Amino acid sequence: MSAEHPDDSRLEQAAATDDSLISAHDKASSGEPDTHAQYRLLPLALLFAFSGLIFVGGTYLNRYSGHFHGDIFDERQLPGSGEATVRTIDPVVLGQKQYNLACVTCHMPNGQGLPNVYPPLAGSEWVVGSEERVIKILTHGLKGPVTVMGNTYNVAAMPAFGQVPGGGYNWSDEKIAAVLTYVRQAWGNTAGPIDVAKVTEIRLAGADRKEWTEAELLEIQ
Repeated sequence: MSAEHPDDSRLEQAAATDDSLISAHDKASSGEPDTHAQYRLLPLALLFAFSGLIFVGGTYLNRYSGHFHGDIFDERQLPGSGEATVRTIDPVVLGQKQYNLACVTCHMPNGQGLPNVYPPLAGSEWVVGSEERVIKILTHGLKGPVTVMGNTYNVAAMPAFGQVPGGGYNWSDEKIAAVLTYVRQAWGNTAGPIDVAKVTEIRLAGADRKEWTEAELLEIQ
């Protein structure tokens, strides 16, 4: 392959001469900034400001993050106590709240129910009597006729409120115990409170059963 002629018009000439290249190198080595490109160093004031923000942010996280431990953000803890505490709720207060959410529709705010439709709870032998009976009624429900204070009620069934198959409310054992404690002490009733452990025991013992009948409940002493 033959070499191309140096005067060939197809060849582009160099864009810079040797003198211009030497001059550019001398200028770059002199340390003078390239003012033609409008290049400026970041002002030292901004540099110090950003550094200060990073320092303050790091200090804050180190002091108040609790080293990102999960217990720091536990809402059950008291400020500065360092120990988790479980907030307790008065069962009567919780029971009244649950009663007003669901039970009041049938048994009324005064616990008197509706004549010939819904039985009363105030003075009811079922409410103030056997703990086991009343727990089973509220947990699993009651179907069929039931006699309360000499009157028979057979219009509407008592639904299951506990965490049992077919239960429509799925109340916890704590809520079951609380609402029973409330109705056993409201409207002149003077029966004792219901323990959560007792509710759990009865619920687990009859985990697969359906609604109770009056005859079955009367067999419980």
